[in-house]
Amino acid sequence: MPAHAMSAASASFVAPRRLSSARRASGSARARRAASPRAEASSSAMDTLLGARIVSPDGDGAIRSSVTKYYGETLSSSDDLLTSACCTPASQIPRAVRDALSAVPDEVKAKYYGCGSPTPCGIEGLRVLDLGSGSGRDCYVAAKLVGDKGSVVGVDMTDGQLEGARRHADAYCRETLGYAETNVTFHKGTIEDLSAVTDAHGDTVKIEDASVDLIISNCVINLSPDKKAVLSEAHRVLADGGEFYFSDVYCDRRLPEDLRSHEILLGECLGGAMYIEDFKRLCHGTGFADPRVLAGHAIEIKDEALADLLGEAKFYSLTYRLFKLPDGRLETLCEDYGQFAVYKGTIEGNPHAYSLDDHHRLETGKPFLVCGNTASMLGETWLGAHFDIHGDRSTHYGLFDCGPSPVAGAGPAGDAPATGGCC
Repeated sequence: MPAHAMSAASASFVAPRRLSSARRASGSARARRAASPRAEASSSAMDTLLGARIVSPDGDGAIRSSVTKYYGETLSSSDDLLTSACCTPASQIPRAVRDALSAVPDEVKAKYYGCGSPTPCGIEGLRVLDLGSGSGRDCYVAAKLVGDKGSVVGVDMTDGQLEGARRHADAYCRETLGYAETNVTFHKGTIEDLSAVTDAHGDTVKIEDASVDLIISNCVINLSPDKKAVLSEAHRVLADGGEFYFSDVYCDRRLPEDLRSHEILLGECLGGAMYIEDFKRLCHGTGFADPRVLAGHAIEIKDEALADLLGEAKFYSLTYRLFKLPDGRLETLCEDYGQFAVYKGTIEGNPHAYSLDDHHRLETGKPFLVCGNTASMLGETWLGAHFDIHGDRSTHYGLFDCGPSPVAGAGPAGDAPATGGCC
C-alpha cells in the first residue's frame, strides 16, 4: 500500500467493539446460513461481476473451444495478432533468458503469444510448472535454467500447440543441452483442474499437492473462464516457499459481459482481462497475500474496430509475483520489525543488484531495510539461498513505509496503472 494510503487508513481507524455472547451466537447462525447453496450462488455471481468468471450462454466449454480455435487455427504465427497484448518488449527479457532463447527450435518460437517474461533467473534445480504452455517456448527456456537436476512440466489444452512442443523436447534436452535425460514434459488439460491432466500416452496424471517450487505463465490466465479456480489450483500444487511468477493482461476497469466473451477480444487476451483491483482481491481470497508487481507496460490496440468496441478502456501487461508461505507469514499491510536484507549477488545475470519487484531493488552487499513481508519473501522462499535476513519479528515498530511503487504510481500518462500489494 502506498504511504499516503496507509496514513489515511491509520487516521480513520476505529477499534471494533466486543460482541456480546448473544450477538456472537447470532453471527454463528449467519455463518451457518452462509454455507448454503444460496451463498455459493452469490459467490459465483460475485466472481462473474468481478471478472473472475467469463460467462457464455453455452458454458465454460464454449469459451475453451473459442480459445482453442483461435490459437490452434486462426493464428498461424504472432504476426497475425491484432494488438500488442501477446508481444513481449525485448527490454523486459533478462540476458540469461535471451541466451537460452537462441537455442530454442524455430517452430516453438514462431507460435509464441506471450505478453511478458515470466521466467526468473537463479532457478537451478527447481521443479517448474508452466500453466498454458502453448508452443512450449518458456518451458524450453526453463529447461535450460533449471539444469539437469531440475524439471519442467507444461500444461496446455490445445492439441496443435502440444504437438509442436513435444516434437522437439527430446532432441533439445539431450542434443542441444547435453542432458542425459529429458527434463521437460507436456501434459494436456485445463489450468483450472491440475488433478486430471493427460500425458503424451493418454494416461491421466495428477499434479500433486505441494509438488512444485515455481509456477510460470505467460498471458494465459486472462483466457480462463474461471480464474479463481486457476489461482486456487496454483496455490494447491505450490510447496511452501514456492512462487507463482507470471505475466498477464489487466484492465483499468470492469468490462461488460458482452465484451468479456467476444471471440476476437478473448483470443487477443483483452476480453478476459480482469480489472486490476479485482485481481488483487482474488489473490487475497485464494491464499496469495501481498501480490507484487515486477514490471508492466501499456498495450496498443492496433485494430480500429476493436479500439472502437473498447472505448476508453486501457489495458496493461503486468508481471506479478505471488508467494506461498505458511499462514501468518504474509500480512495484509507492511509491518516494521526492524529487519534488513543483504543480497549476496549470486543470482545468474544479477551480480550487482536484484529487483524483487518494481520498488525493491537490492544492491549486492548493501543492507536494505525491509518490512516483515519482504523479509519473508526474500528469506523463506526459493530466493532464500541468495539473501541474508537480519532480525526477526520479536519486536514490532508499527507500519513500515515502503513508499509508492513506480509502476503503481505511473498514473494515466504512465505505462501502467495502480497495482502492487501492501508495499
